[in-house]
Amino acid sequence: MNDLSATKTSAAAGTTPNNMAFSGLPLSPAALANLVSLGYTTMTPIQAASLPLALAGHDLIAQAQTGSGKTAAFALALLARLQTKKPDTQALVLCPTRELADQVTQEIRRLARSEDNIKALTLCGGVPIRNQLDSLAHGAHIVVGTPGRIVDHLERGSLPLASLNTLVLDEADRMLDMGFAEEIAAIAAQCPRDRQTLLFSATYPEGIEQISRRFLRNPREVKLSAQPNANKIRQRFYEVAEDQRLHAVGLLLNHYRPERTLAFCNTKAQCRDLVAVLQAQGIAALALHGDLEQRERDQVLIQFANRSCPVLVATDVAARGLDISGLEAVINVDITPDAELHTHRVGRTGRADAQGWAFSLASLDEMGRVGRIDEMQGRAGEFHPLTELTPTGSGPLCAPMVTLQILGGRKEKIRPGDVLGALTGSAGFAAAQIGKINVNEFSTYVAVAREIADAALRALNAGTVKGKRVKARPMEG
Repeated sequence: MNDLSATKTSAAAGTTPNNMAFSGLPLSPAALANLVSLGYTTMTPIQAASLPLALAGHDLIAQAQTGSGKTAAFALALLARLQTKKPDTQALVLCPTRELADQVTQEIRRLARSEDNIKALTLCGGVPIRNQLDSLAHGAHIVVGTPGRIVDHLERGSLPLASLNTLVLDEADRMLDMGFAEEIAAIAAQCPRDRQTLLFSATYPEGIEQISRRFLRNPREVKLSAQPNANKIRQRFYEVAEDQRLHAVGLLLNHYRPERTLAFCNTKAQCRDLVAVLQAQGIAALALHGDLEQRERDQVLIQFANRSCPVLVATDVAARGLDISGLEAVINVDITPDAELHTHRVGRTGRADAQGWAFSLASLDEMGRVGRIDEMQGRAGEFHPLTELTPTGSGPLCAPMVTLQILGGRKEKIRPGDVLGALTGSAGFAAAQIGKINVNEFSTYVAVAREIADAALRALNAGTVKGKRVKARPMEG
């Protein structure tokens, strides 16, 4: 399939199309009622721009950053086309990472609550394939997965796509960055030619244009500018010498003391070096980069998301597709040569009604990059001296929670309520002292307030969860 003429629509994030209400969409009364029950009444800009086109059956190229509401934009469209009485796979969503695939599946299930018996299944690498084969044998209306594992199932013949009517490429630019172009082509080749294809991407590199020409039919284009909200995100630049750069991150953290910070580095080596420097300063930090195994990656993200680690140091590729809420600050440890990528980094803080900080460390050699950022944002960067950064707290930055790992998870039929009950029952802790509980296949992770961490650990190892003795250990970020 090729794209000979694409119709383009542009919108600025924050503009208001004529009709922003979900009630104006051609959705079933049950679907609209479910949206109201979920608190979805007004569409985000990307939803308002893309949903009418997607619901009308057009192929679509939509450019919008993570956290803009794009999952609902394609999920509502694919749900509207499902024939629920037909057990075949009718929609396939490709995602670059397991974390994003899990998030997408959860959101689809929430949006599908108004319909009976809609089955959405996640197929990703890093987990045994046998359970996935068993689930597929019982049918799935919607499959969400990573390209490598989807190709694996197609080669095994375990994922028939003859009834597919919607193919979604989510975070398509990230999938290209990760080298999935051949897998995407192999998957698209096995999909019916008359399907609808929806492509969502944060940026629009040359590879996206090539994909659109190969796999989309006369797509409509929707592009949302992603300028940071100057009223919600306070940006500051600090000039640094190269040998000051990593030490300056600690100065920023101990001066502003944000509870959760995402620090971006341009390389994996820089990530590792920065974590070592911060830990030497007594600041808990974890790294997220492409050399981590899936288990290590999962544990890093759990600790950061549940407020057990105050600083996550990541490369752009590793952090793409993650929608982490409540980020108080973003630090650009290096200035990226891509001004648009800088905008996406900064846009991860200051979301919803929250305020956010964005700090950027720039050497003299990077001033040309700063100039391109200024030009894109339409204003000069606000520079401050490093000398204004002085410690404002009583000691190094410390996370309010500690994560405890319990050996045992879904395989042992452990549920979050079982862990909460064990800690608030005979152990006697208050529910307010217990944070997020993540149950994985073989392990369970529970965040507890730092002041009760030792006592909670002793209670878990001395007591029972779901009537069985368990072993638990602390995970310090």
